[in-house]
Amino acid sequence: MDKEAITKIRNDFPILKQKINGNRLAYLDNAATMQMPVPILHKINSFYQTSYANVHRSVDTLGFNATKQYEEARGKVASFINAADANEIIFTSGCTDSLNLVAATYGEQNIHEQDEIVLTIMEHHSNLLPWQQLAKRKGAILKYIDLTESQTLDLDDVKKKITAKTKIVAIAHASNILGMMNPIEEVIKIAHQVEAVVVVDGAQAVSHFPIDVQKLDADFYAFSGHKMLAPTGIGVLYGKKNLLNQMPPYRFGGEMIGNATKYNATWADLPQKFEAGTPNIIGAIGLGYAIDYLHEIGMNRIQTYENELSKYLMQKIEKLDFVAIYGPKENHTGVFSFNLKNIHPHDVATALDMQGIEVRAGHHCAQPLMRRLGVESTVRASLSFYNNKEDIDQLIAGISETEEFFNGTK
Repeated sequence: MDKEAITKIRNDFPILKQKINGNRLAYLDNAATMQMPVPILHKINSFYQTSYANVHRSVDTLGFNATKQYEEARGKVASFINAADANEIIFTSGCTDSLNLVAATYGEQNIHEQDEIVLTIMEHHSNLLPWQQLAKRKGAILKYIDLTESQTLDLDDVKKKITAKTKIVAIAHASNILGMMNPIEEVIKIAHQVEAVVVVDGAQAVSHFPIDVQKLDADFYAFSGHKMLAPTGIGVLYGKKNLLNQMPPYRFGGEMIGNATKYNATWADLPQKFEAGTPNIIGAIGLGYAIDYLHEIGMNRIQTYENELSKYLMQKIEKLDFVAIYGPKENHTGVFSFNLKNIHPHDVATALDMQGIEVRAGHHCAQPLMRRLGVESTVRASLSFYNNKEDIDQLIAGISETEEFFNGTK
């Protein structure tokens, strides 16, 4: 995308025009949450003002229209990730909820003593703890795929760790720390050879490059709305219909039953079976608006532009000999985790904030990976399509000024 196109996009995000501590804002915490553009905010406000009603309940005009928009949003999600059927899309409260749903339903039904659950060492706690706790309850065996020396997923270790005893493989599509895409298609093929089911955490992927769950052959794919321009509190679980039909409900209440008596109940068809109670209506509809916005720009254009920004940032940050960068140097995504020598990550993040640069510092909900890397925490800068080279130049200058302040170097 050219400079004019980026300027037009940035104008949709007025938050980017504000000052932080008297400095230009460089928002580089997109892996935590993305900002919401004005067109989506206006549409959400319009829905509240003109169409707000509960869904799947009333036959009145407002209720009918709200239900129509809610289900249209489901269809937009299905199309966005190329699901075979909109009924394979379950609305949840977020990626964490989606992953817990799979563990608490499919996992509870299908994991038994001495079965294997295979994860990668880079998993976010949301795609680690549900499986860890399931394994403890069931007496199953947890196994972790390691990294190569260049800190990419070790495919040789994938082949060693996935065995005939493996029932579930859970893996992030893109790391929230190491700045890379995992070879999901290859992992899925290896897992399916032993009839294991693959659960993909797509939280760091869906707003950055096109997703095709049918091409991937993913059994389950989970992600959150707030990492792709939508409101918080909305997420998606995609699951193959044959698997979802076998799974029991995750929660119980209104709208998820076929028939209820005093002593028994039957369940509604997909997707309502998994959507008990009043859903996050505006969250789902807002997610639909976000998908419209992303489509207007084009996911291929977004991927190409973010790749350009990532290469630019890598070229700049590699020249700073006091910075340790984590993850591969080539084919890096827009997530950059790093540390400055002899300076605590939280001090770095605070110093950058004083210069208007918003990053994140901590273990990023991936403590096993931190230990594997030999650190307690890192600083993380993460890019999105509304960032520009000026943001990156500001970050590099801020890192250099922080180093000079703490260590007295030039």
